[in-house]
Amino acid sequence: MKPLFIISCPIDTYSGYGARSRDIVKAIIELDRYDVKILPQRWGNCPWNFIKNHKREWGFLESYLLPQGNQLPERPQIWAQITVPNEFQPVGLYNIGITAGIETTICPAEWIEGINRMDLNLVSSEHSKKVILDSKFEQIDSRSQQKIGIIQTQKPVEVLFEGVDLETFFPKKSTFNLNEIEEEFAYLFVGHWLPGNTGHDRKNVGAMIHSFLNTFKNKKNPPALILKTSGSGTSYMDRELILKKINRIYTHIKKTARTLPNIYLFHGEISNSEMNELYNHKKVKAMISATKGEGFGRPLLEFSLTKKPILTTNWSGHTDFLDPQFTTLIAGELTQVDESAANKFLLKESKWFDYSRPEFEFFLEDIHKKYKKYKENAVRQAYKSKTDFSYEAMKNLLSEYLTKADSTLPQPVKLDLPEIALL
Repeated sequence: MKPLFIISCPIDTYSGYGARSRDIVKAIIELDRYDVKILPQRWGNCPWNFIKNHKREWGFLESYLLPQGNQLPERPQIWAQITVPNEFQPVGLYNIGITAGIETTICPAEWIEGINRMDLNLVSSEHSKKVILDSKFEQIDSRSQQKIGIIQTQKPVEVLFEGVDLETFFPKKSTFNLNEIEEEFAYLFVGHWLPGNTGHDRKNVGAMIHSFLNTFKNKKNPPALILKTSGSGTSYMDRELILKKINRIYTHIKKTARTLPNIYLFHGEISNSEMNELYNHKKVKAMISATKGEGFGRPLLEFSLTKKPILTTNWSGHTDFLDPQFTTLIAGELTQVDESAANKFLLKESKWFDYSRPEFEFFLEDIHKKYKKYKENAVRQAYKSKTDFSYEAMKNLLSEYLTKADSTLPQPVKLDLPEIALL
């Protein structure tokens, strides 16, 4: 009889954690070692019903779903939660916490407490692992206000990278419709435009736009910038808010420029196969990001398989898979998280990365001028990504971690009974 393995996760949501949940659950099912059940959870205000709307690829998960209402059929041998660590609770005989991790230099004390409730914790990158292990807090008695100890990680933390599906993301001749883009050379950015003043949002979209415009202002035949982005959702109001942010930066730089390059907004949900079409379009020549911090950086890994150049920052999760020999990673410095971006997870006492604008702008122009040189290195990055960071490689690593978990479970007792002679 297979051990009961219940996984609590936002598997049915349109979110990064939803995509991570689907990959991990699929891998566990394919291992065929467990009686897998899924306890679906919400993820903030993210839309629901991903599985129903993608039945062809993910409909098989429906038979593993437990009814909503958080009722467990019995105590599982293995329990896993894919969420932020402060929500981790030990429910099974063996408990696994799975999280993308943190994008700054300090994680909240509540995260450490949650991690210490589990038997094993899996994070997406070496960056996240280091931050969790390095974060320490004084424990203060609520009555005496005296220090009574240190809150620090006491349970195992290991890295389980977010493997890319090679059957979905691969080089191909794209038929995606980008006829409205007149330029033959476009940079692509993919990611949410998160809260924070210009230059302080986590993905640093505002500062990146400013650098792009500043680099190619007053230039003949400049490249375009395609922004595949949104804020809190994909509504009409969200799109208008994103357009206002872009226009604010555009108007500011236009005061001192004769001409500016074009920016195109791609807003709304598209499928993974459509995303691969966008990545591979002949007008999309490179991906750029001025991100301040990533728990992993999944779009950068996906795009790397197209054999096209990548320009981004040299800090946090994506440096696990982006090789500085094959991609362009920009220097910078660690700066304090601005209050406009801080929240209960992104602590204002922590730091993240601020890129060197002169260096970023130099390489923006250099990639445009000397594209062939950067393209040659991108082919090598694609090979590394395909070889070392695939979904199958992730599943194999997950299998190793679960084998260790299996060894801790109660094993069936073999009874040594005497032989009975048949009469």
